[in-house]
Amino acid sequence: MPIAGLLVYPGASAGRDNRTLVALEHGLAPLPVRRSEFANRAAGRGGPEKPELAVAHVVSEAYAFAAELGVPLGQLAVGGRSFGGRMASVAVAQGLAVGALVLLSYPLHPPGRPEQLRIAHLPQVAVPTLAVSGAADPFGTPEELRTRLGEAPGPVTFAVVPGNHSPADGRVVELVREWLVSLE
Repeated sequence: MPIAGLLVYPGASAGRDNRTLVALEHGLAPLPVRRSEFANRAAGRGGPEKPELAVAHVVSEAYAFAAELGVPLGQLAVGGRSFGGRMASVAVAQGLAVGALVLLSYPLHPPGRPEQLRIAHLPQVAVPTLAVSGAADPFGTPEELRTRLGEAPGPVTFAVVPGNHSPADGRVVELVREWLVSLE
């Protein structure tokens, strides 16, 4: 089944108007892209959302977006940048039955602390996954990401682009568009 919409979330220090999320919305048109906000940001508070609240929000928004589009949940892709992508991946690992997962600049570990991996949930991620990361991302080297994200049992497509944790949007959007089309 083709993907009928993409629900995306920002990183911990950004909002729904993050330049990458806006670029996805424009660059993937006419595919509906919902740039969502975590509850703390929507309430005017900064900083990352508590993970359990963020995951519950992803689940709730995914069901609402699928209903709005009039499609089954399996025709949605979810994901986001950094923290937003990680929370979407946890939601999928916990049973959110979407069709695909998009991880942009996945925060594999805090910068300089490769021993603090954020991967415990990955063995439960069985949906097709696209991971796009900057070649110099301090949250995980391309080799670390390829190895660790490869622990997910679903098919994982991994792409490296020039840049750090906030690579230029053009190639990122192009890769997401090509990958989503390939799922049809």
